[in-house]
Amino acid sequence: MKPSKEELERRNIVGVGAERVTNVTSTDYPGHFPGEDHAWDLGYFRDNVTIEFHKNEPLEAEFSLIGVDASIANAFRRMMIADVPTFAIETVHMEKNTSVIQDEVLSHRLGLIPFKGGKTGFRKFMKFYKKPEDGEEHSYVDFNTIQLSLNVECTHNKKAAKNETDVTKLYNHAHVYASDIEFNPVGRQEQYFSGDNAIVPVHPDILIAKMRPGQQINCSLLMHKGVGSDHAKFSPVATASYRLMPTIKIKSPILGEDAKKFQKCFPKGVIELQTVTRKESKEEGPFKGKEGEWKAVVVDPMRDTVSRECLRHDEFKDKVELGRKRDHFIYSVESTGQWRSDEIFLEAVALFKEKAKKFEHQVINMAR
Repeated sequence: MKPSKEELERRNIVGVGAERVTNVTSTDYPGHFPGEDHAWDLGYFRDNVTIEFHKNEPLEAEFSLIGVDASIANAFRRMMIADVPTFAIETVHMEKNTSVIQDEVLSHRLGLIPFKGGKTGFRKFMKFYKKPEDGEEHSYVDFNTIQLSLNVECTHNKKAAKNETDVTKLYNHAHVYASDIEFNPVGRQEQYFSGDNAIVPVHPDILIAKMRPGQQINCSLLMHKGVGSDHAKFSPVATASYRLMPTIKIKSPILGEDAKKFQKCFPKGVIELQTVTRKESKEEGPFKGKEGEWKAVVVDPMRDTVSRECLRHDEFKDKVELGRKRDHFIYSVESTGQWRSDEIFLEAVALFKEKAKKFEHQVINMAR
């Protein structure tokens, strides 16, 4: 016996009450409901899983992943943070640093600067650098190491006006920026990282240090390909998070001044005030004789933050029901600039597929 559509929808809603949350446990597995088959099916999954983009910009994306379990949704989030690779400075050879910033702090700042380069070279040419064991020599080659340099010296600007007070005009290189870092291609790197595909900082105006005449910084930098699980500087995202889709069910009409008050309980754009139409006022029901009055209508529940403010007012407690859809995840991904925000999710999907295949082989070998 198959459950009704209404029953399936009820099971899929996490109830949000004034003081508690209900129906939090997933029941989509065999044996929970007698007589119902909830075994996982690839065809059913393929037909029901959907992705809807609400915002897709180079540095920020918002999209919905619908029809998956929380464990799968969280796996994608974790892989976007920890498994999608990027470039970052790993080693700094400090030759001269007479600025006020200590060598260790300067090296740390350099390591956190995000870099970008040609995608073909990054994906197909560059490999992960393997750190040597004790006693072994470093193996820096063109396909695992990017060489950079930072050579700046602060000097007086002879062309500055006598009454000038702006230090950036008084001195040359008073401020050291990420744009001062130079890429020095070696070997085959010039084939993949030249012109528009050259290795450059994502944000050239990142401030690295401030100097005054007589101070200088000379250092060579080695950059590698890495992942966030090794160090946070390799993570391609500033944030990658998700939340469940809110649901707002108005069980009985909210009219007049109550409708205006109800609208203020939610973020802008969630609730809209509409007038009761003549047709509605003539029909039997709660709107009969209410033509022209304001009524509260849910227009965009995605904007809701589930603050429960409406449940704090006695006049709304029995008229509204709040919840969240268990299988509707709204992702927010902010890229650091090395990948487009939507590409980060696609890379996470590819990595998930690769991990699943490896796990399958391991299970098969174990069974044998």
